Amino acid sequence: MPRTTTMTVRLGGALRDFVAANVGDDGSYENVSEYIRDLIRRDKERAEAEAFNRLKAELTHAFASPDESYQSLTADEVITRNRS
Repeated sequence: MPRTTTMTVRLGGALRDFVAANVGDDGSYENVSEYIRDLIRRDKERAEAEAFNRLKAELTHAFASPDESYQSLTADEVITRNRS
């Protein structure tokens, strides 16, 4: 069974008004929780797409390099290099 956590977010002024405009009879969402979950899902998808695009760019660059430029590395060397 999925575990849920209740979190409290404080909004005031323009942010509160913006959320209120997007929730309820006139908005796209039935309640604030639904709106926040959708925002988090979209942000997660955006972050995953950015990570995928960075990886794709790295692979494209690597496969375009001549074979002589390749260097044999262990997994630990790759991890250390990527942390820098």
